[in-house]
Amino acid sequence: MAEKEKLLKEMERCVLEMEDEAVVGVAQEYVDCGYDAYEGITEGLSKGMEKAGQLYEEEEYFVPELLICSDAMYNGLDVLKPHLKHNTDDHGCKAIIGVVEGDTHDIGKNLVKTMMETAGFDVIDLGRDVPVDEFIAKAKEIGTGIVCMSTLMTTTMANMQKVIERLKAEGIRDHFKVMVGGGPISQFFADKIGADAYTTNAAEAAKRAQELA
Repeated sequence: MAEKEKLLKEMERCVLEMEDEAVVGVAQEYVDCGYDAYEGITEGLSKGMEKAGQLYEEEEYFVPELLICSDAMYNGLDVLKPHLKHNTDDHGCKAIIGVVEGDTHDIGKNLVKTMMETAGFDVIDLGRDVPVDEFIAKAKEIGTGIVCMSTLMTTTMANMQKVIERLKAEGIRDHFKVMVGGGPISQFFADKIGADAYTTNAAEAAKRAQELA
């Protein structure tokens, strides 16, 4: 058990300290030991990325550092993802996910996508800098499900509200659960714009989505 904790901490450290090559060996050792890949992501890689995000907010890290941290996280994900045990309970729920218009930060969104796919969701990834119209067009296309939106910028938070207002205007708000997340988002903001759920990390987002589905 001590070995597992050590490897989790080492994956976390590799991401945080931008060791994008070293993390591959640590992640490989972790799966070779037969440890759970999902936990490797949530308790190792994801935690390192969360700490990197905190340093970014505190202006100790800047965009270049954050990008190398994300490279390390993705390198670790490449090793762990093939070993994820996918939920075989297909609840037939589709989820639209995207970073709202004006923001190109998609690290958190990509993690949530991985976790939700593992939980058995059919995830439609709209990418980053997604216009309101694109969220609405896709929602109309699938008819019902979950809409997940994220942003790391305070200047683009209002676009989340615009998507919810458009869902109402189109008469399809009741067909969707709306989840929001990202650095500047809070429970207060989620309640204010009428979102159904707010979560602070990818693992929690997948769990909440299962509850809402």
